[in-house]
Amino acid sequence: MLYLHDVWVNWFEGEENGCNVCLFHEWRKDDGMVMLDQVPVLIVRKSAMDYMENSLGELPDDLLKKIESKAFIRKGSKVEMLEYCFIASDGERMMAIETMGYRVPVKKSRLMPQHELIVREMADCHAAEPFYFPEMNEKTYSLIEPAPEWMTGLTRKERQLKQLLLLAVDQLIESKNVPELKYWLTEWMPERYEEIREMDWDMAASTFSESVKIGWSSRHEQICGQIIKGRPFFEKMYEHEMSVAT
Repeated sequence: MLYLHDVWVNWFEGEENGCNVCLFHEWRKDDGMVMLDQVPVLIVRKSAMDYMENSLGELPDDLLKKIESKAFIRKGSKVEMLEYCFIASDGERMMAIETMGYRVPVKKSRLMPQHELIVREMADCHAAEPFYFPEMNEKTYSLIEPAPEWMTGLTRKERQLKQLLLLAVDQLIESKNVPELKYWLTEWMPERYEEIREMDWDMAASTFSESVKIGWSSRHEQICGQIIKGRPFFEKMYEHEMSVAT
């Protein structure tokens, strides 16, 4: 069994898509990083890495048995055992996973660069383990479950703001309030004012949802700040992201 020691992790909980598990350079001081005193390392096939990185599906029995009770977390002067916690790598990607006692990858974390290098060297010297993983179901994406490619090339702050904007637009569409939808669509696309006036509900909703998910710009940020006004939960999220540097 391969192990790493004294590994800092920054857990992202319940993230199905690996693009939302931030790389080390995007970690923030208030994220609440923890140190793993010891954690087993598994070298796996690319398909297995795809499954663990981009789903919350059940992990194989033989994998869980192999790493059971072999990870420990440091809490002050104490060290506590973790039932199912490990690092997986296909030689290119690395991810720490913690199941919180369940059978699915509830918490995920990227690694610091120095630990990535060590794991990559391990993968160069050891064959991938033949764990069986089921075929991944083809995913369908929406404004509330964005596709990873919609976030490609964005910083952590931009991804968070874009997710917030997509949620706000989805709620607007779900409200079925035609005048309000057309008002905000006109704010988003003022150059199409006359065309928007003539749109029916389906066309306005489709135009808004399809256009807002493309890329990221100052216009996205501006409409995000405007459309979430009066929604305390969204406002709090927006203010928090705007207060960070990146």
